[in-house]
Amino acid sequence: MDLSLLILLGAVGGGVFGAAIGALPAFVFTGFTVIAGVAVGVATGDYDFLGNVAFGPVFGPHIAFSGGVAAAAFAKRMGYVDDAKDIATPMVSLTNPSVLLVGGLFGLIGHIGQQIIDGPLAGVEWTDGIALMVAVSNIIARLVFGSSGLFGKLSDEARQRGRFMPGGGNVWVPHQQPLIQAGTIGLGSGLIASWMTITGWQVSPEIGGVMIVAGFGISAATLFFLALGMPVMVTHHMTLPGAVAAFQMVEVVGTSPEVAMIVGTLFGIVGALLGEFFSRLFLIHGDTFIDPPANAIWAGTTLAIGLGFVLTL
Repeated sequence: MDLSLLILLGAVGGGVFGAAIGALPAFVFTGFTVIAGVAVGVATGDYDFLGNVAFGPVFGPHIAFSGGVAAAAFAKRMGYVDDAKDIATPMVSLTNPSVLLVGGLFGLIGHIGQQIIDGPLAGVEWTDGIALMVAVSNIIARLVFGSSGLFGKLSDEARQRGRFMPGGGNVWVPHQQPLIQAGTIGLGSGLIASWMTITGWQVSPEIGGVMIVAGFGISAATLFFLALGMPVMVTHHMTLPGAVAAFQMVEVVGTSPEVAMIVGTLFGIVGALLGEFFSRLFLIHGDTFIDPPANAIWAGTTLAIGLGFVLTL
């Protein structure tokens, strides 16, 4: 567990910066830095760019993205913005340092929380601690700054449709919310993530371990276009569980690469469906942002690791 003053100060800075540029742009930078980190890790292995930058105090989603989400929730509570679920608008545009400082506070909370989640079981991988902490941080922000309650409030129209039937203003990503559409996207995303992971593993298990996050990095980087208003896919909750599952199969269970590809693809689909489930459980009826992909990633990763454990018994 690393709670040194140096890294805590870095987490505050990451939260402030994430709030300043907005949660979604901050996460896009996570994608760019993951891609760079994969390149550095594969090429040299000398500097943990992934751990120190992409998933650390600078652009770690539990720090920068969560700081931006909390800042937006606080800004809505204070009447500075109209929509706390708008995670694309840079909060620096409000010219209000208190909003940025809330981002810094939640960056600090994100780092400490992630260390607590992963700390007691250090060396034992059981879930994605960063994704789980994003979910926890978002929930804290809603409970502190929101007014809709954890699961949101259903309008009369939404009550007639049912909580798990999106419609009207109660939507997440409209062009991928039909389950057959989400599943198809998950199939493709799981395939490419599994392919990159397995081909890296065939060179060496270490490179395979680094390549697990390659698909996630590409998925996150594509959200740059979503921030510009283009209808692109949201897929990082498909690529990461798919890659984790594929790696579990070839490295832990010892299956063939072909079987690992199939399992990884299935987990891409599972991640897609989990994302839709969590969007309807927490997000679309609430007044602040609780990230569906983060919830899908920690749940999907836990299932993938659990499957690997069961198959080795």
